[in-house]
Formats: sequence, structure tokens, C-alpha cells
Amino acid sequence: MIYNRIKLGKAAIMAILLVFSVSVMAQDGTVYPLKAPAEPKAIPLGTGGVEGQKAPESWFRQWGDPMARNVSTATLTPFLPAPGKATGAAVIVAPGGGFRWLSMDNEGWEVAKALNEKGIAAFVLKYRLNPTPAPLDEFAASMNQPRPAPTASASTTPNATPPSQPQMNLSMQLADAEAAYAMIHKRAKEWGVDTERLGMIGFSAGAMLTLHATLNSKTMKLAFIGPVYGAMGPVEVPKNAPPMFNVIATDDFLFRGQFGVIDSWFKAGRPVEFHLYQNGGHGFGLGNPDRTSNRWFDAFIHWLDVNKFLKAQK
Repeated sequence: MIYNRIKLGKAAIMAILLVFSVSVMAQDGTVYPLKAPAEPKAIPLGTGGVEGQKAPESWFRQWGDPMARNVSTATLTPFLPAPGKATGAAVIVAPGGGFRWLSMDNEGWEVAKALNEKGIAAFVLKYRLNPTPAPLDEFAASMNQPRPAPTASASTTPNATPPSQPQMNLSMQLADAEAAYAMIHKRAKEWGVDTERLGMIGFSAGAMLTLHATLNSKTMKLAFIGPVYGAMGPVEVPKNAPPMFNVIATDDFLFRGQFGVIDSWFKAGRPVEFHLYQNGGHGFGLGNPDRTSNRWFDAFIHWLDVNKFLKAQK
């Protein structure tokens, strides 16, 4: 009997240590494996796979948030507001992760639910990613490699002094965004969406995809865009570019004292609102404790309201 009590005591201690170690890993940025969560409402977009992708889709957790990597099947997950609260406005939400992983909760599902609370339909885009090593330890090591500085892009404005948007092939991700946009249009009546008030917001790499779609898509006619802590280099702005709500913090590595994309929008005569926060770092999603950037979402909703995106035009 005494022996059994000792065994139970050790088991309890081991359980406590396990919980403690997981908690520590969640707080110090350590990457650890995660079983893929159920995504019962995710709709495949049918845009194909990823060339050279050998590893299956897998998930991990970092800073307490679930992340997906090696995504080779793009999906769209609808988050619809309560019928009595719905405004008809809708947003495609593109999470970030350097096009190598996706911060699905912090920059996807949580944002979609917050939009629903404001009566806005949200559609989380799980776009295809560049391949990463299958072993988690190799992937984690690759995450810590130095970030390359932005290189010149063909879309930069002439004689621009600040670095431009990073040049990369986003044709695969753009196809996913275009498929998501087309699906929302096709099922707009079913989902209660006014396609004239369909916009897109994105975070980090998702912000870059949002901007890329705005500048390069031949099929997407977004009503508004919201790049959140994306690249800030100058771009060539089309005459019919949508109004832009842009957010970044001064302590974000992507800021670098640049205002190029804001200046480009302004000089093109297109509506632009810019929020430069004192702190927040990178990847803050809806917000982190004690950061000035925590009010950006409220400002975004106010901006949508003032610009009449939350009310159907008669």
C-alpha cells in the first residue's frame, strides 16, 4: 500500500513537471509538436499542390499558438456572425509566417471571431506554403536563421531611395487568394455577404500577400485592405486601388523607418490611414499585454464604419 502511494506521488510529480515544462516552452518561444486540430468547416480551394513538397502538413506550437507548416492544400474557413448582428461586410483574413508556416489562431481564427463580434463575416485563408524540413528540430533551427534584407523589386517606383517590397514568387499564394475571393462571390447569398464590401486583411507575410493581390490580381476587386505589420517599401499604386488601413510598430524589424507604401498610396491620391505604434514588436495579432499597438483593431473597426463599409449603400 505504501509502495502504491509512492508510485502515485511520483506520477503526480511527473505530471506537474510535464505541465510546467510545456508551460515554459509555451512562454520562451520553444517550438514543440502539436496534433493537427480539427478544421471541420475548412473548404478546400482546389488550387493544386506544392511542387517539390514531400513532407505532409504538420502543426507545432510556439508562444502558446498553433501553427501549420508544409501546407500543400489551400482551404478557406468561413466564420459567420449571428444573423441578427450581420452587417453584410466581409473580410478575407490571411495569417502570417514568412510563407513557411501560418499563425492560424493568433492571426487567423482569433481575428475572425473578433470580426464576427462586430457583425463582419470573416474567411480565414490557409494558403499554400514553401516546403520546410520534415523533422521538427531541423525546422526549428531554420526558423532562427537571419532574415535576408529586402531586395529590389520590379514593382518599385522610379528613383526610390528606401528599400522596396521584398521580391519573391507569390504566384501560388495569389492563386489561393483569388480562389478564396471567387468562392466568396459564388456563395455570397448563402453567407450573407455584400460583395461590394468584401476586403482583405493580412498579418506579416499575410499582409504582403494582401498587398500583392491588390497590386497584381486580375480578378480580385477588393473594397478595402488592411496590411498589419507588413513590408513598408514603396510600390506602384493602380488608379483604382482600394482604401488602405496600415498598422506597424516602431520596434518591428520590418519597419526600418520606412514609409514607402504609405507615401505611394498618398501620392496616388488613394485613401490611406496609417497607425505607427510606439511598441508591439512583430506578430502581436490582436495585441499583447501593455503595448500601445493593442488598440489597432478598435481603430480598424472605426475606420470601416466611418468609410461606410459596415452599412449597405442604398
